[in-house]
Amino acid sequence: MRLPADDRASSPYTGYTRAHWEAAADALLAAVEPYATPDRALYHLPGGRVSRSGRLSDGLEGYARTLLLAAFRRDETVLGRYAEGLAAGPGGVWPRITDRGQPLVEAASVALALRLTRPLLWDRLDDAVRGRTAAWLADALTARPWPCNWELFPVTVGGFLAETGHREEAAREAIDRGLERIEDWYVGDGWYTDGDGRKFDYYNGWAMHLYTVLHAWLSDDGELLARYGRRLSRHLADHARFYGGDGAPLRQGRSLTYRFATTAPLWLGALTGHTPLPAGETRRLASGALRYFLDGGAVDERGLLPLGWLGSDPSLVQDYSGPASPYWASKGFLGLLLPPGHEVWTAREEQAPAGRADAVHPLPAPNWLLQSTRSDGVVRLHNHGSEDVRWDPYYTRLAYSTATAPLPAYDNSVLVGGDPGRTEIEPLGTGEGWIASRHTVRAGITVTSLVAVRGAVEVRAHLVAGAAPGTPVRVTGWPAGEGVRAELLPAAGLSAELAGVTGPDGPTLFVALARLTGDPDAPPLAELVSVAVREADGGHEVRVSWAAGPDAVFRFTATAGRSAGSSWSVVPR
Repeated sequence: MRLPADDRASSPYTGYTRAHWEAAADALLAAVEPYATPDRALYHLPGGRVSRSGRLSDGLEGYARTLLLAAFRRDETVLGRYAEGLAAGPGGVWPRITDRGQPLVEAASVALALRLTRPLLWDRLDDAVRGRTAAWLADALTARPWPCNWELFPVTVGGFLAETGHREEAAREAIDRGLERIEDWYVGDGWYTDGDGRKFDYYNGWAMHLYTVLHAWLSDDGELLARYGRRLSRHLADHARFYGGDGAPLRQGRSLTYRFATTAPLWLGALTGHTPLPAGETRRLASGALRYFLDGGAVDERGLLPLGWLGSDPSLVQDYSGPASPYWASKGFLGLLLPPGHEVWTAREEQAPAGRADAVHPLPAPNWLLQSTRSDGVVRLHNHGSEDVRWDPYYTRLAYSTATAPLPAYDNSVLVGGDPGRTEIEPLGTGEGWIASRHTVRAGITVTSLVAVRGAVEVRAHLVAGAAPGTPVRVTGWPAGEGVRAELLPAAGLSAELAGVTGPDGPTLFVALARLTGDPDAPPLAELVSVAVREADGGHEVRVSWAAGPDAVFRFTATAGRSAGSSWSVVPR
């Protein structure tokens, strides 16, 4: 990919300007053009993989997701190619939109792109083409979505159809129904779950906030925009901390192959005026992520985005992933809707949070704790509140980072009797430098976990309850990562191999010291912290003594509920 020379005057951290984003968008659009069918209604990208929805649906996905990129780029020549596809696609080439089918997802991208470029594309189409397109989209108004961010796809389609006078009553019903549904999943502080349960991940930014705020903004609905804008602004205060010093986003949750789509809410805040971030920080974060992926090899020799992260990576492929799935990365180009003179493009880049100072940032809504270190720019997420076992290992691990990828072989886990299960996660709170939760391994066996952090150092304490005496327990830590060192040392109840057994007298406490660091001069881990464990009032007390800070004391205490002796809580003292 050919990009302009770096501009270190206006962009001292990334070198990227609007011209770099434009060039990247142009290159991505040019690379997919050869894979369009002769009528330009489908884009069959190479890769030898077919999603569970089938090749036809995958071809529609290729059209819709790259159309979204073309809409943000607003290049009339490129949009003209997509206009040709509209002349054929809705007339029988595209699969119908049905209940919980992939075409419902792609219909939202088509509708959003048409709404954003209406004078350049929709208004120039023949009446017959507009009629066929509207009729195809209209099925999205009544198609049943999956109960997650999919609820917003009929909202997005409905917003466009209502604006253009097609099926207005049904469109408004779909809008009201979808927006009402997601209210059940808003938990406060700018955070949604992606459906029922505790499913927290990047879909918060590039789906839940993106579609709601864009709909309100495009509808010129001030009341709705104020509500969703406040939520977005609050979310961005946390979201800005999810990027490493090298621009890498955290590798947690599903659909990571969408890569720099994670930058969409940053641009959205600037576009709508609902952001707490300075303009220079917004661009630094977004450009840092784009550069991380482009420099890291996310674009292959054909100029395409393969399924993967930095390059092709089959471990990130899910059954719904088709060859064109990565092109939801197009959402990351939302910033091109901002005019060249907007302050986000003209302000000098400002340092990202991960580069300013060591920080520990509690997130009570998802019950996460963010831990970042300036020396290496690594951000670590301690997960004590999010689970979705369908997408393990990207949800249920104890920790994730910007420098490592979760392994199938159970990194950052507690294995009781060889069982790494972590379900029914119950948040037990988070605060200054600590976080805790309780989870179920299997029926009758629970693990109550505490993590205390300072700098890059972690103390991990796990109380195993309900297991038979002599049950083997093993704890694991960080996986290997490029440019970082992972350490795990026993502190209590564990052998040098990080293994132990449950005792004969009830719940057993296991404590380890952990560190993930890219600092080559970091002092030995054992010199930075020590841990003392003692029995106290029928519970367990853990005293953490930091070499450069005050002691912290935590108490594990029995609580009522569940099976006898298996329900425990942990609180700071």
